[in-house]
Amino acid sequence: MTRPLTYAEVGATDGPLPPGYAHARDTAVLGHGRAVLDRATEVLMTWGMHRAAGLRVAPTAPRAAVGVEVVLGWGAGPLRLAAPCRVVAVADAPDRRGFTYGTLPGHPACGEERFAVLLGADGTVTAEITAFSRPATWYARLGAPVSRQVQRAVTRRYLAALGG
Repeated sequence: MTRPLTYAEVGATDGPLPPGYAHARDTAVLGHGRAVLDRATEVLMTWGMHRAAGLRVAPTAPRAAVGVEVVLGWGAGPLRLAAPCRVVAVADAPDRRGFTYGTLPGHPACGEERFAVLLGADGTVTAEITAFSRPATWYARLGAPVSRQVQRAVTRRYLAALGG
């Protein structure tokens, strides 16, 4: 049986972000040309971006695809946190590639995050990360200001991983 997502606004990272959540939108220019797009896409779709950001990654498939679940982890020992997610959408167009995942029960937050690699008309390749989230556990609510800073730091690592 498939576990339900922990939020109702599935797909909302593709449009106006829903109220009642913290919102994040970050972008970075990765370079120019189809080779850059292809390399960044491979890093993204095979969970390399997450690994390069320092997360433990336990996916149910080696590539991101709709329905694939992944448990992301960080920390050590008794402070180790697990963040289960499910891929809810995949983009595979010539000029836009990536995926979106949503949170599952056990994740300290609830919400959605979309990762996209875009090829502009001038050949510029850009990474774009869009997210909405709110705390789902007492410890996430207690540490919300720190959690947002950690999320920003991880997002910077994600963008660096796609560009390097």
